[in-house]
Amino acid sequence: MLAFSRQEVPPALKSHLDAQFSFMADLSKKLFEGIERIGQLNVQVAQTVMEEAINSTHQVIESNTPVEYLSVAAAQIQPVAEKIRAYQQNLSNIAAGLQIELSKTTEAHVPETTRTAAAVAEEVVRRGAEETEKVTQRQKAVFEKLSKPFNDMRDQPHQNGSLQPPSQQSASKQPVSKSI
Repeated sequence: MLAFSRQEVPPALKSHLDAQFSFMADLSKKLFEGIERIGQLNVQVAQTVMEEAINSTHQVIESNTPVEYLSVAAAQIQPVAEKIRAYQQNLSNIAAGLQIELSKTTEAHVPETTRTAAAVAEEVVRRGAEETEKVTQRQKAVFEKLSKPFNDMRDQPHQNGSLQPPSQQSASKQPVSKSI
């Protein structure tokens, strides 16, 4: 990964980070709104349960016989089951609405985020190519600097006028011995 100095943040990267931040902020906002609706639903259910529990308790206390007590308790079974079903339905509606809102938010932000990510990738590739070219040029310069003495020595004629180094001249003058 290419390192960017603090003074030099590429506009493409800044734009991408802004797009990502906006996307995450909107998603967070939608999630908190959903959680808030669930909290409101739970508060309403808690209030309703408390009110009904108080009313049921009063009816049970006022009942004079066990039969009246059982009839009060049996009368509460059907409404409680309906309230549980209604709570589950409201919870499902909130979850479905939240999912739709999150999908819409994602659909709204994906094109911009994708565009800025592509711009960052292009910037990284461009900077990578520039850095590679700089490194290649520095390596060529160092190689030329290191090989210059050898090239100069090879290109300069030697004292006897031959282009061969002295060690090769003496080797070429020695008779070749043939061994059998």
